[in-house]
Amino acid sequence: MRVVLTWRDKAEQCIYDLAFKPDGTQLILAAGNRLLVYDTSDGTLLQPLKGHKDTVYCVAYAKDGKRFASGSADKSVIIWTSKLEGILKYTHNDSIQCVSYNPVTHQLASCSSNDFGLWSPEQKSVSKHKSSSKITCCSWTNDGQYLALGMFNGVISIRNKNGEEKVKIERPGGSLSPIWSICWNPSSRWERFWMNRENEDAEEVIVNRYFQEIPSTLKSAVYGSQGSEAEEEEPEEDDSLRDDNSEEHNDILAVADWGQKLSFYQLSGKQIGKDRSLNFDPCCVSYFTKGEYILLGGSDKQVSLFTKDGVRLGTVGEQNSWVWTCKVKPDSNYVVVGCQDGTISFYQLIFSTVHGLYKDRYAYRDSMTDVIVQHLITDQKVRIKCKELVKKIAIYKNRLAIQLPEKILIYELYSDDSSDMHYRVKEKIVRKFECNLLVVCADHIILCQEKRLQCLSFSGVKEREWQMESLIRYIKVIGGPPGREGLLVGLKNGQILKIFVDNLFAIVLLKQATAVRCLDMSASRNKLAVVDENDTCLVYDIYTKELLFQEPNANSVAWNTQCEDMLCFSGGGYLNIKASTFPVHQQKLQGFVVGYNGSKIFCLHVFSMSAVEVPQSAPMYQYLDRKLFKEAYQIACLGVTDTDWRELAMEALEGLEFETAKKAFTRVQDLRYLELINSIEERKKRGEPNNDLFLADVFSYQGKFHEAAKLYKRSGHENLALDMYTDLRMFEYAKDFLGSGDPKETKMLITKQADWARNINEPKAAVEMYISAGEHVKAIEISGDHGWVDTLIDIARKLDKAEREPLLRCAHYFKKLDNPGYAAETYLKIGDLRSLIQLHVETQRWDEAFALGEKHPEFKDDIYVPYAQWLAENDRFEEAQKAFHKAGRQGEAVRVLEQLTHNAVVESRFNDAACYYWMLSMQCLDIAQDPAQKDVMLSKFHHFQHLAELYHGYHAIQRYTELVPLCYRCSTNNPLLNNLGNVCINCRQPFVFSASSYEVLHLVEFYLEEGITDEEAVSLIDLETPRHKHENKWQEITSNNFQTLRLDETMDSMGDDPFTAKLSFEQGGSEFVPVVVSRSVLRSMSRRDVLIKRWPPPLQWQYFRSLLPDASITMCPSCFQMFHSEDYELLVLQHTCCPYCRRRVDDPSP
Repeated sequence: MRVVLTWRDKAEQCIYDLAFKPDGTQLILAAGNRLLVYDTSDGTLLQPLKGHKDTVYCVAYAKDGKRFASGSADKSVIIWTSKLEGILKYTHNDSIQCVSYNPVTHQLASCSSNDFGLWSPEQKSVSKHKSSSKITCCSWTNDGQYLALGMFNGVISIRNKNGEEKVKIERPGGSLSPIWSICWNPSSRWERFWMNRENEDAEEVIVNRYFQEIPSTLKSAVYGSQGSEAEEEEPEEDDSLRDDNSEEHNDILAVADWGQKLSFYQLSGKQIGKDRSLNFDPCCVSYFTKGEYILLGGSDKQVSLFTKDGVRLGTVGEQNSWVWTCKVKPDSNYVVVGCQDGTISFYQLIFSTVHGLYKDRYAYRDSMTDVIVQHLITDQKVRIKCKELVKKIAIYKNRLAIQLPEKILIYELYSDDSSDMHYRVKEKIVRKFECNLLVVCADHIILCQEKRLQCLSFSGVKEREWQMESLIRYIKVIGGPPGREGLLVGLKNGQILKIFVDNLFAIVLLKQATAVRCLDMSASRNKLAVVDENDTCLVYDIYTKELLFQEPNANSVAWNTQCEDMLCFSGGGYLNIKASTFPVHQQKLQGFVVGYNGSKIFCLHVFSMSAVEVPQSAPMYQYLDRKLFKEAYQIACLGVTDTDWRELAMEALEGLEFETAKKAFTRVQDLRYLELINSIEERKKRGEPNNDLFLADVFSYQGKFHEAAKLYKRSGHENLALDMYTDLRMFEYAKDFLGSGDPKETKMLITKQADWARNINEPKAAVEMYISAGEHVKAIEISGDHGWVDTLIDIARKLDKAEREPLLRCAHYFKKLDNPGYAAETYLKIGDLRSLIQLHVETQRWDEAFALGEKHPEFKDDIYVPYAQWLAENDRFEEAQKAFHKAGRQGEAVRVLEQLTHNAVVESRFNDAACYYWMLSMQCLDIAQDPAQKDVMLSKFHHFQHLAELYHGYHAIQRYTELVPLCYRCSTNNPLLNNLGNVCINCRQPFVFSASSYEVLHLVEFYLEEGITDEEAVSLIDLETPRHKHENKWQEITSNNFQTLRLDETMDSMGDDPFTAKLSFEQGGSEFVPVVVSRSVLRSMSRRDVLIKRWPPPLQWQYFRSLLPDASITMCPSCFQMFHSEDYELLVLQHTCCPYCRRRVDDPSP
């Protein structure tokens, strides 16, 4: 602590009291019967105030700064405004001893020899209260609730705002120890209360984080053996949670009596600690604004500075007479002293920083008697209470040295844990030392006394001494083995030395022209940084003594302990970071740099040490600018942002410094770039030497696509550039890159662009690009999927017929989109008749299909089979059967007919059954053309023909009257029930029935002589030779119950017709004798009398001769069934088809 006299003045009378205006600009002095008003800045007397008639004993200023009061021996109290105008005056019955304003309500307490009064601006009268003794002093609590009165009889009375006594403190000395001055500590519970309310959450965190508990065993051991205590700092608690008892700890009353003692009391009247002996009569006691220190003045003619606990720290200023009053200027370290001889002294107290630093541990003095050790990384703190003035502090590794007025205490850590904060006393040197600087090593302490250094063991024995040429300005331990540590010493004459504690001889490192203010050595001890008295930072090479560089505006310097080429220095409100020989990087920072570890810079500002996290971005970029990637990586490891790490990684990657890039990308966890680096390294291992190609890959990853393309091209890999552009959908850039290159590549590029347009759901654009690229199939697929028929038509018509695949796709989509006409057009274009027929079949355009089938019989199955199936599905079974037959699917045709026949029989539709059986027989006849199936099919043919005749006949039998069959060959009437079947019982000639009425027709079947073919027989019959006309005569015969009409043919007429001669047969024979005709007989026949059943092979034709030419008979050309012409024509008119086979009359087919 240094005391500087700011100004001094001399009044003519004794200065009994003084008061500062709350803003500190004015000072009011009680001098004689006047008040003197001074300007505190320069000691100018502004104005003397006259109002009292006798000596003024006391003066007090209201805390709001609006008024002040003075009390005098003339028994009056005058209220003055801040404009130095008296506005009110009241009196007591005796001289006024003291006045005091309530800090909250601004109520004025004025005390006389036998009473005290309470006045406030709101009251018209003064409330007065009697006192049992002379009141010498008074003081309000900081919350304004209580007023303490100090009395001449040694009693302290504590009153409330209404003047009622609440606490009475009777002291052992009684009247022998009159109370002469009292003062409440201004660090009140109310100030703390409001502060804690604002920081309620933060306070608890700070307490728990910054102060760790020291075991009770340590406390007791340290206190008991050394008289110095190391303990945790008591956490500050929220006053809102305290009870009345705990509140009293914050309202502490300092009492100075003429028993030459200083005492402290709680609001309850309980004394705190023991009385402190003063050895003089105190006349005044006052606190600093924050309550951390106490000022005491009195008969010793000086003002002494005490801690708030009453530990004397030193003298503020010695005077020539008693000190009657002393006060601290509000919120400052300025002290004013008033003396009996009228001297007014204004001092400035300068509290020097007593501290020590080693790496991340910082020890500093607090409240003048405590030492706090702070871990700058973890922010843990531990407080060591020494209860004496701490003069010097030194810290090194696990050692801590504290110099007190009469001794030096040496502490050590409990353990070697780097985060351990538990200290215990190791040694104590009970001896008074005078030194400028204190340094501690593992086994020694070093005392600096101007030009001399002394090395003492921990037992206090001086082992070594060094005498310097000049004053020692700076000293620092730079490490070394225990007992052999090295010291770096800077002198005022500019000399810099290195001293080992076990060596008597100092080593001169270098000599410069200016005085040394600060020193530091680099981690490798190759470089030395010096700050001189001209605020210049100079950096030397220790071995060559060469000045490497210098920088201005420096007040302190520190090398980075983790990086050889980095240092920082502070000055002018800026922090300067310098890497290697690069320019300095500046940022604002108040204070002094005292350490630099990694990215943390330890800065001392006023009385506070802080660890500032400084990103090392600037020096890292300086290395990057010079492509020094490894050095930049080392800087980055000290602490940079993620963005800086990424920039380092990118720069190293572009510089093909893959190892550094890999480490940096690992730091930011960028797997994508790590994969790229791994792939490049693998390619290098395989022998790929092309760095341009590697760099191109890097640029493409970084988004520098044009640079990447240029490098790809330069390395002969244009295809990679195209792939890159197309993958990124930068098709225009790709086209520019290609220029007028290979058309195939251009086509490929357009195709990829179209693929991209398709993927991003822009089909129209994709179709256009596919067409321009010649990818018609893809264009057709998109158009078809979106139903764009017009586009498909344009594509199909523009395509050449040789492009079969895209045309087929067009036809497919035309069909799908229900446009068969365009599909047919497309199939015709490529000549795909099968697909065209399939299209007609699918769209049931049967006429077009049949027309194609006529022209191209090879597609018959492709038409009629689906046509038959379609007919069957639509219940048109007969047409379906015919279609199956035409398609050559005889099996299906037969199955359909069999089912139709079965259904007709079950439903008693016998005429339909006959028709179906006839159809079945004809089917069998067609199949019989196959030699392998001839016998079976012919058998079935006859069987089905027989069934057809039966069912047809049964249909007629149900409707018509039964008739007696007549054989027209032998003219024999046959019974209805004939065991021989449908043949004559006489001549065995088979009957020929009408297919409508089922009557026996006048037809006789004849056969051709051997050697006569069907064609020859027809040609002979067609000759139509003339024949003689003859008449038939009918003869009526009547017998018994019936009448017979018989044709009487004379032998002449029979002789005229050669055929009738062939009708004869042997009577009574059991074998049928067929009528066989020769060529001459055939020649004699008339064409209109002969009916021919022209069966297809393998059946033979059948010939029938009508014996009644005038009775016309009609034969169906399809089923060869015979009818009376009148019946047939009637039935055809009714049904427009053959009544047997149901062949339509307009059907041209046989």
